[in-house]
Amino acid sequence: MPVVVNGYEFTDVDMERELPEHQDAADPVKSAMTALVLRRILLQEAQQSGLQNDDEEALIDALLQQEVSVPTPGRDECMRQYQAHPDHFRVGELAEASHILFQVTPGVDLDALRKHATVVLEDVLENPTQFGECAKANSNCPSGEVGGSLGQIARGATVPEFEQALFAAEAGRIIPKLVETRFGLHIIQVGRKVEGQMLPFDKVEKDIANAMHQASHDHALRQYLQLLVGRAQISGIDMQGADSPLVQ
Repeated sequence: MPVVVNGYEFTDVDMERELPEHQDAADPVKSAMTALVLRRILLQEAQQSGLQNDDEEALIDALLQQEVSVPTPGRDECMRQYQAHPDHFRVGELAEASHILFQVTPGVDLDALRKHATVVLEDVLENPTQFGECAKANSNCPSGEVGGSLGQIARGATVPEFEQALFAAEAGRIIPKLVETRFGLHIIQVGRKVEGQMLPFDKVEKDIANAMHQASHDHALRQYLQLLVGRAQISGIDMQGADSPLVQ
């Protein structure tokens, strides 16, 4: 079934040109067609607005600059963001960690894996001095050969779920629950911690303002695209949820 937007029918040539840009998408064909539809809608909107440019990308940029405008956050807004998320602006924070990994692999019985991990967790909570031996016997991570030790870890060095649990935990303790990440189930032992220090607000104010402005702009862009999609006549593709920026 052909995809048609406000009377414009896309061809196989259109798709062949766009598809290589979307090979990393979960559904490259759907992603490419969504981008084509959004671009066509924006080009038509730009022309109806009286904008003119032989370069399509420049024409779309001109339309978005005209229609999607958000204010730059002020100093007070940036300060509230700084105070609300202190961990984002802390440097030099370190934590020693050891872990026992129960890896999730294709075909693994998750219930049985979780039960086994829970039994090991109970054992090391009762006998913390046995953590290293339990890591050697049970961990699917190469660190098991050295008692599960991962050494010193800085923020940003591990997956978010592991980092959040590690830096929220008390030094010198075993986290009393399994921590689940994309790699599997972890039992984490926290060693010494270095708290680090906050960067001065003046050093990060500009970065905060830029990040907040970008987030506001992205939100406004999604709303604008949804508005255009909602009033366009589109057939051959379901555009529900098509709220991502079209082409970088």
